[in-house]
Amino acid sequence: MQRANVIAMMEAAEIAYPFECCGLLIGQVKNESNYFVNEFKPSPNVARGNHKTNFEIDHKIRLKIMKDLRDGPNKVIGHYHSHPNQTGEPSTKDLDMAFEPELVWLIIAVENGQAKLPRAYILNKSGKSFQEIELNKFK
Repeated sequence: MQRANVIAMMEAAEIAYPFECCGLLIGQVKNESNYFVNEFKPSPNVARGNHKTNFEIDHKIRLKIMKDLRDGPNKVIGHYHSHPNQTGEPSTKDLDMAFEPELVWLIIAVENGQAKLPRAYILNKSGKSFQEIELNKFK
């Protein structure tokens, strides 16, 4: 993943603080351990309830992006969101929301308004927990 994209996502998380920010990761999956993120697309957080502990990507934005990418090599390969005043590890709520096992979860912890480096996860084969993947696997 390009450094500029990581910095931009961290800045978005800081701007959204104390609420969660979110968006989509666009790129290619070469195999189950190599994900190539070419760009990210922010989304308003349209979650019902408390935006400090919930996020939901606007489905209209996701559908438009998927339509735009349909004939090209890039796809939606994951999403990102922030965890205000929480760790960069997936929460039990994240696990409950993991309906698409092939998607990467990129989480940006934000402590007192300061974003930490993102951490990336995928569901393990059982689908009952996440496993962390190295960010250098994102190129």
